[in-house]
Amino acid sequence: MLVKLEKPALLSRAIELISELVTEVRIKVNEFGMSITAMDPANVSMVGFKLPRTAFSQYETGHEILGVNLDNLKRILKRCGAGSSIIIEKNENHLAINIIDKIRRSFTLSLIEIESEDIDFNEKIARMEFSSRVEINSADLINSIDDCAVVSDACAFAIRDGKFIIEAKGIDSAKAEFSGDEADIHAEDCRAKYSLEYLQKFAKASKLADKTILNFADDHPLRMDVHADHMEISFVLAPRVETED
Repeated sequence: MLVKLEKPALLSRAIELISELVTEVRIKVNEFGMSITAMDPANVSMVGFKLPRTAFSQYETGHEILGVNLDNLKRILKRCGAGSSIIIEKNENHLAINIIDKIRRSFTLSLIEIESEDIDFNEKIARMEFSSRVEINSADLINSIDDCAVVSDACAFAIRDGKFIIEAKGIDSAKAEFSGDEADIHAEDCRAKYSLEYLQKFAKASKLADKTILNFADDHPLRMDVHADHMEISFVLAPRVETED
């Protein structure tokens, strides 16, 4: 396996985001591109990442599954400069990672065995039902989530009377309301509550694109999709079930 990326910042940013949820992953490399699917240790969230073959300037591979420690990979990728390109080559039980700019710098990254279950993102998603789809300006979503984090540790996504609402209630409250003028809403009335700790991590991915797509349903998981240049990253988050006092 040998692949070359002219813009390694794409991969570096994705690995940084994923590493906030998990420490070890299987990176799958095949004729379609590079992908990662992982579940966080608490089984509350799942992440799916795709970097298509077209993102690479050189791509020589069969079907590879690479077990890696994300913190170690992240530290290497951060050594790439703005004008750097990167070549990743598999050699037996390690990856040779070469950063090319004015000079060629070389690193080796040991491959590891991953004990967690091998997950297929599309299979998992296919079992879920979403009644509502909202495409929203990423900056508006990030601000709304951060507003809610000021007053609570969880917030609700709701559809009421054709409007999309993000709200949090504790001793204090916060609320943002979007009509069809501010967001593309295809939805039925519903409400689900989610952890802001996870949403704030997911929202960092929204900074990579102008728009973020949200799919959810009444007390069901949330799916959040970000489509950046030559890259897709998706998150799934279990709802926080509300219990009566």
